[in-house]
Amino acid sequence: MADDLRGTGVGAGSTATAPVRATGPATAPGRRARRRRARDRSSAGVALLWLGPALLLIAGVVIYPAIELVRASLSTYSITGLRLGDAGSKNFSHVLAHPALGTVLVNTLVWVVVVVALTVLVSLAVAQFLSKDFFGRKVVRYAIIVPWAASLVITAKTFTMIYNYYYGTLNLVLTKLRLISTPIDFLGNDSWTMPSMILVGVFVSVPFTAYVFVAGLNNIPTDVYEAARIDGATPWQTYWRVTLPLLRPALLVASVLNIIYVFNSFPIIWTLNDRNPGFTHDTTITFMYKLAFKSAEKDVGMAAAAGIFNVLLILVVVVIYLRTVRWQEEES
Repeated sequence: MADDLRGTGVGAGSTATAPVRATGPATAPGRRARRRRARDRSSAGVALLWLGPALLLIAGVVIYPAIELVRASLSTYSITGLRLGDAGSKNFSHVLAHPALGTVLVNTLVWVVVVVALTVLVSLAVAQFLSKDFFGRKVVRYAIIVPWAASLVITAKTFTMIYNYYYGTLNLVLTKLRLISTPIDFLGNDSWTMPSMILVGVFVSVPFTAYVFVAGLNNIPTDVYEAARIDGATPWQTYWRVTLPLLRPALLVASVLNIIYVFNSFPIIWTLNDRNPGFTHDTTITFMYKLAFKSAEKDVGMAAAAGIFNVLLILVVVVIYLRTVRWQEEES
């Protein structure tokens, strides 16, 4: 019996114990992984807590209206705005068949291209001026921001009085200077309505764009200008080959934002053009409003369908612009 005990390694005075599970360094990576996952979940919860108000705001003012816009475009409404049922694609076909659609699209193209192009050109000159050091620069910078900070409706109403045929300041000045013999109906004459609206669009767009360009100019190192001067570059060569390439990110941001803003600029066009019947000087944004409230159709469903077309048109124009800029960068 004792031999048997000795054979099993258990002596007379020894006590049998159960095997103990190893708890050494082998389990440490598992504990670290669990702690890391818990930390990641905690960080995600904190981030979601901070982002929650912004996400709710986006859901309330972007996602929900977009869903309602699509729903309205697929519905039929009474003249009082009550939903009568589903319309399928009928609203979209009615918009595409509207006799004024071609005129509206041409007006929109002219409005966006001319306003954005003139805004960029004028803002580049203004930014160059504001980036210089001169007496009263701070006052000038504050004064230039006023048209952008003011309400668009107030600005458009002010220009309505300036353009007025009978007592407008512009006609008075042009007559005193003998540049015209009779007053011009800037907002009633078909030849002058679009140019008059474009001038207001540029006026309210220049301040923001100029400040974007000023920020871009301030980020350009002075060393590159010194190197260009040493190499014998003329001021125009320096601007064309140094300033503009380094200003390209600011140009891209300002151009894309202006395309979107000008496309959706309702107050200027509506305020200056509200007395003209039909759709002769309307863009897509006022075309939608008139379809719903001011035209013979007074159809909310058609207006919603036109709104979807407008969003798609903006996206197409922005994508084309970005691809064009990228292609030019690759070529250069």
